[in-house]
This record gives sequence, structure tokens and C-alpha cells, in this order.
Amino acid sequence: MTLLVENPAGLDHHTPAGHPERVERLAAVTAALSAPEFDDLTRMIAPMADEAALLLGHPQTYVDWVRAQMPDSGRAALDADTHASPGTWEAALRGVGGCMAAVDAVLTGRARNAFVATRPPGHHAERTRAMGFCLFSTVAIAARHALEHHGLSRVAVVDFDVHHGNGTQDVLWDEPRALFISSHQMPLYPGTGAASERGGSNNVLNLPLPPGSDGAAMRRAFQTQGFARLRDWAPDLILISAGFDAHADDPLANLMWDETDFAWITRGLCDIADEVCGGRVVSTLEGGYDLPALAASAAVHVMELKERHG
Repeated sequence: MTLLVENPAGLDHHTPAGHPERVERLAAVTAALSAPEFDDLTRMIAPMADEAALLLGHPQTYVDWVRAQMPDSGRAALDADTHASPGTWEAALRGVGGCMAAVDAVLTGRARNAFVATRPPGHHAERTRAMGFCLFSTVAIAARHALEHHGLSRVAVVDFDVHHGNGTQDVLWDEPRALFISSHQMPLYPGTGAASERGGSNNVLNLPLPPGSDGAAMRRAFQTQGFARLRDWAPDLILISAGFDAHADDPLANLMWDETDFAWITRGLCDIADEVCGGRVVSTLEGGYDLPALAASAAVHVMELKERHG
């Protein structure tokens, strides 16, 4: 069965008026996944991560700094794009805890796969830097949790957000047990993600896509490079950073995907998971800023997860 991990605390993480990473994003995804066709999902509320879990991705000095930025009222800016409100700390720790709980459920056989509906996102948070709406490197922490606490030999993170997952790459750069694959528009924020960036152990594969390219370009990149690399790696678990801002309607970028493309990439990743790791997939929400496109794309993504049997 498919587990849906929900983070209502994400609705208490407030950003300034007009900010694209807003409460309504999570509300739109939650509403889409409340439709009758998702009644058979198993649901749980994301638990709070212990602060010690954050050390899987960040040094203590950084964790202490982020905690010190949390305001008692109003908002605080961690950088020009990344903001905090009084509810942000809990929202972020439940995002990390929810992703770790999803890993636990999938690796212990309580779920075949899982989707974590959460905000703030995480894939831009580097080891010692909050940026791009992100405080903690949620998926990278979950990947290292799978390695350290479940004894896995290899994991893979696949990030199809339109922006390069520089934070995930930074945290996992010197982790030889983790493969990081990212498709993303280039040039675009944050400016990283060149094909020449290969990781400390040749464990990074970047698939940059030119502005204006459509889902066919993404499919070719994965068919010719990404899927083969993932099969060769043969991970014990596949984690997905599921950003839906490569959609043609998204205001922050210039790729031209539609819902069928998100269904295709999800299906392809699940097929490989079926081949190499018993179908074990944990997906976590990253970007997506046009609300109807986000809701529709997240729905087809979770439907592909849900339709897996075994």
C-alpha cells in the first residue's frame, strides 16, 4: 500500500505576502489528495524529528543558527528568499521527521511506497546555508537515515524539480553510498547543476535541460542516461525530490512539462524500483508554484505510486 505522510504544521509556516512558497501550496496538494480516488491511501501525521537527526545533514552550529533565527512573532528573513515565522521550526522538523518516518515504514514493510506532503521544501538547503525557501536538507537527511539506521548499502535520490537540488548535492557529495540524479532547467537559480559536477565518488549525475524544452527532452535524458545509471547503481531504496515546477504553467521557470510527464517519470522510477529494490520508493514534495498545476501534477504522481501492487 501507499503511505501519505501529511504535515498540517506546514500551514503554520508563513512567508511574506506575494511570496511564491506559500501556505496555499500545501493546501492545494492536500485538497487534491482528499479526492475519493485517494481514499485507500494509508495516512499519518508527520512526527517531529529530533534535533539530533538534523546532524545527518548539517553541523550543530548551523542547526543552532537556524533555531536562533526563529521569531516569536511576525517573520524573519534567513536570506533574501527564505523566511521564517513562529510556526516554521515545527513545520520544518515535521517535514524531516515525516520523510524519515516514511523511510522507516517502507523499509520495514509497513508500506510499499510513500509520499510526504510537506513544506517548507528542502533541496536547496546546503550543509551550512539556508536558501531557496529551504531550511534543512530533508531528503538528504532521510537518505542518510536509511543508510545509518537501516544498514542499507546504497540509496539513490532522484530530483526532478525544475531547480537544481544544490543542497541535496552538497550534503551527499562525499557520501559514496548515495547516488544523486537531478534533472533541472539550466541556466536557472541556483546556478549549479552542470553535467561536469560529478560528486566526490562519481555519485552525482546532473541532467541540465535548456529553457523552453518540453517533456520529451526530459524523457530522452532519463532514457539515455538517468535510468541506466539508476539501474547500474541498484539502490536498496529510491528517494524522490518531487518538485512540480517544471510544469508549463509554473511562473518561476521555463520548462514545458505537463501532468503526463510527471506520470511518466514517476512510472519509470517505480519500474526500476520494482526491478532493483522491491518497489521501495519514498517521495517528498519540493517545488511547484502554480496552484492548479501543482495540485494536478501531485495527484498524478501519487496515483502512479498508489497503483503499484506487490
